[in-house]
Amino acid sequence: MFGTPNSQAISLTNSAATQIVRLMNQSGKEGLRIGVKKGGCAGMEYTMEFVDRVCEHDEVVEQDGARVMIAPMAQMFLFGTEIDYGATLLESGFRFNNPNVAEACGCGESIKFKGDD
Repeated sequence: MFGTPNSQAISLTNSAATQIVRLMNQSGKEGLRIGVKKGGCAGMEYTMEFVDRVCEHDEVVEQDGARVMIAPMAQMFLFGTEIDYGATLLESGFRFNNPNVAEACGCGESIKFKGDD
């Protein structure tokens, strides 16, 4: 919807694609839907859930067997985002490297987008 011809709305690192495929296979789900919602101290939060089907207006990104669906209301906020996955001794999870973010809260759970005044 908000994409550029011949390029995907988001990209996945190899580790993110591998983890998404692993979780898709483990859960038997069709893919990972990502979005944004109001919340947190900075104003917005990312949402992620494995789902059974692609919705009609989802932007679908497929890479190395991973399928990510971007919810319609989130597409303009996530365009250009790289999703990474990392694991350390203390934590593991997906990270959003989003060029549209103006600031994030101290705990890293919520964000504020450029132009949200």
